[in-house]
Amino acid sequence: MPRRCTACTHPERDEIDRAIVASESNRNIAKRFELTSASVHRHARAHVPALLRRARDADEMGRADSLLDQLRCLQRRALRILDTAEAADDPATALRALREVRGTIWLIAKMLGDLNETPAVSVSIGFEWPELRGAILAALEPFPDARLAVAEAIGRGSRAN
Repeated sequence: MPRRCTACTHPERDEIDRAIVASESNRNIAKRFELTSASVHRHARAHVPALLRRARDADEMGRADSLLDQLRCLQRRALRILDTAEAADDPATALRALREVRGTIWLIAKMLGDLNETPAVSVSIGFEWPELRGAILAALEPFPDARLAVAEAIGRGSRAN
């Protein structure tokens, strides 16, 4: 049966973890909490990194919320400037404020994952393709080699689809 981590089961584990995160020496931590220096070292290596990752993730989430709040605040300010510019009949300032509002909307949507920035390509072949193909081949009548090359290329293209 594997040994249990003495630092993890210690009644003052939170203080031990804080001391490790604060870069206090293993020897000082061990002395203060009546542990061995080796057990503090093992605990720091095996268990504290997971704790730090969770803390960092929580910090990043908090920062993201803060950034979103800051963006919303900027958006409100830009909207107030827009209202003021429109009331003062100042179209130049109103346009600049509109650009800022648009920018904050875009950034907020991007942060929230509401934007799909994947390029989309739409190809539509209308009913005029047969007439167009006929017109191209007819125009190439005086150039039999070119006509044959184009006809073969058209044939390959239609077989690929």
